[in-house]
Amino acid sequence: MQHGFVYRENNRSPGYYDGRYWVMWKLPMFGCTDSSQVLKELQECVKEYPQAFVRIIGFDNKRQVQCISFIAYKPEGYN
Repeated sequence: MQHGFVYRENNRSPGYYDGRYWVMWKLPMFGCTDSSQVLKELQECVKEYPQAFVRIIGFDNKRQVQCISFIAYKPEGYN
């Protein structure tokens, strides 16, 4: 061991935050029924922030719960 103690190098990854610290791209798209609008916003977000992960979250407007969440884009260099 080079340091003689537990050592962590800083890296590009922000670490694991369990979904609590994601910044929103814009206001939620309440009432959106056209998937092409979502894809357009995704493309604009990736264009503006090419080194960021982009996540899409879908909510059930009746039950007021999250139904789906997935990473729609990840920057180059991440497996």
